[in-house]
Amino acid sequence: MPKPDMTAALTGISGILVTPFDGEDRIAPTRLRPIVDRAVDAGVQILVSNGNTGEFYGLTMEEALSMVEAGAEAVAGRVPLVAGVGRGIHDACALARASVRAGASALMIHQPPDPFVAPRGLVDYVSCIAEAAEGTPLVLYIRNDAIGIDAIARLCALDPVIGVKWATPNPMRLSEAMAESDPSIVWVGGLAEVWAPVFYAVGARGFTSGLINVWPERSVAIHGALEAGDYALARTLIAGMKAFEDVRAQENGGANVSGVKAALQLSGHDCGAPRPPAAWPLGEAQIEAIRACLPQS
Repeated sequence: MPKPDMTAALTGISGILVTPFDGEDRIAPTRLRPIVDRAVDAGVQILVSNGNTGEFYGLTMEEALSMVEAGAEAVAGRVPLVAGVGRGIHDACALARASVRAGASALMIHQPPDPFVAPRGLVDYVSCIAEAAEGTPLVLYIRNDAIGIDAIARLCALDPVIGVKWATPNPMRLSEAMAESDPSIVWVGGLAEVWAPVFYAVGARGFTSGLINVWPERSVAIHGALEAGDYALARTLIAGMKAFEDVRAQENGGANVSGVKAALQLSGHDCGAPRPPAAWPLGEAQIEAIRACLPQS
């Protein structure tokens, strides 16, 4: 099978898959298949294992690798699979190598949460992962733009880097970073559907989505509207799912994965509870807000 055009695919939707657990808090990869099938059938262009909606930081390294393998098996080459990598440099490099062997088309590099991150050290960090990945395309995940525009431009200049998932609510900073970086880089809105029109307005393309786990058809419709330049339609479509994202933003963002997993339970696709420190269980008002927002199965 020919390798996918990752640069083109990044301008679509990057669907961040949940990690299913069973009742004993063990990963349950087989529960991922119907989620993947529905997302692919709806037209989602990329699926991502081991993103934050996949509880990357709550997984052991062995579990993270198992989820990449499960994702690759479920996707079966129908769309590109991107694998998140991160943590300490040796773990990140080991997971990068294993993810490529498992069939990942590209790697998404989580921005290290280490409290002592030097901007130039981050360039070294990504360079080491790039070497381990042996030419596999890389997507940077920027959650903290305080590293500075110069560092972001230096990261974008690394040969394997083809895209940036921009996950800070600062569109003007995004515009500045785009102007200073390699023009071939694809800048992806990393704050899901609600922020997508804002990021599109300054030149980003595509967006990430946790909604695709439960309502991929709405994500695809929003993407189509933005690609057509129909911001009025995009805003209308977003208004119809905004309550879902509002719940996910609650409790200091700790309801993010919880909202997705609660929605999955409501739709009959139980993927278990999120692991601590996520907010769980959600309250009655949160559940009702999600129930009222999502289509009834």
